[in-house]
Amino acid sequence: MGRTKKALIGAGAMVAGVAAAVAMERAAIRRARTGPDPERGTPLAERPGTERRVVSFDGTGLAVNSTGPSSPDMSTLVFIHGFTLDMTAWHYQWKRFAKKYRCVLYDQRGHGRSDRAAGGDYSMEALGHDLHAVLEAEAPEDPVVLIGHSMGGMSIMSLSATHPEEFGGRVRAVVLANTGAADLVKEALAGLGARLSGLIAPYALRMRVSPDRVYRLRQRAIGGRGDLAFLVARITNFGPKASPSVIDHVVGLAANASPEVWTDLFGSLLEMDLGHALEHIRVPALVLAGDIDRLTPPSSSLALKRRLPDARILVFEGTGHCAMLERHADFNRALEGFVEETTDAAETESDGRRRRAARASG
Repeated sequence: MGRTKKALIGAGAMVAGVAAAVAMERAAIRRARTGPDPERGTPLAERPGTERRVVSFDGTGLAVNSTGPSSPDMSTLVFIHGFTLDMTAWHYQWKRFAKKYRCVLYDQRGHGRSDRAAGGDYSMEALGHDLHAVLEAEAPEDPVVLIGHSMGGMSIMSLSATHPEEFGGRVRAVVLANTGAADLVKEALAGLGARLSGLIAPYALRMRVSPDRVYRLRQRAIGGRGDLAFLVARITNFGPKASPSVIDHVVGLAANASPEVWTDLFGSLLEMDLGHALEHIRVPALVLAGDIDRLTPPSSSLALKRRLPDARILVFEGTGHCAMLERHADFNRALEGFVEETTDAAETESDGRRRRAARASG
């Protein structure tokens, strides 16, 4: 048999093998979508309370919702979502915690119902200023616990760089879930393993210098919201036992994010280095991670824990990048214990100040 004919047969076999693998994967996805789904029917797109508009430093309008009881002695919980998501990513948290605490949630610029950046500013500094605007409007004096997922955690770090006085003042504690302070591309490639990272690294470097490639890739991967979109979201954001309904919700949110989020904001994330800001977060910090998070792997969380002045870490087993959705019951238990502890400390401190003031006036 000639060399050319052998090559054609080999190429044909390879193409047939790839096609069979894709078909098997798609069949597995279809089975997953039609199989047991404990979250099926959950109104994940529900938005809490009533919406108001908060205007940020550059005129960008932010959609802000709040719900739950308000008390001067009780901390307000402020939830900040991640890249291409919106406030509905915190469905299981506000549903649980609004029974006891006032919960404030907002869509980051370019996401959900918030405006696109008025001046085209999608820098990490802008996200920190947005968070400060929300605090000024929604919790001008309240003790606050900031809870950020992925890019939301980076927004908290950005706030600490521009407004370090908030930490230990209005901000009494922070929760940093599935996030990192720097080297996102390097950490994500490491999370994929040596073989995959070797294949993907050249493309990641091209995306760093040309983020519009990311938007084109997004169009191909999740624009249709079909099997490929489901597969990409499951691989990048979730563990093997994640609910199909939750995965589909994340796909829908990512598909609706504005083009500038996928280009300008993604570029800011790639260039981000907020390590210098961690020293300003001098309040109790809870770092939450998934052991199979491929976007911000546990090494990112461990690096945060080492550099934060007062931090503890919890790693969820068998969990990917969206722990607050995938493992919401476990996530809520960890969050509840931490919030109760920091709230009790804040109340004790407040009582002490009142007693000292009363003695001084007497």
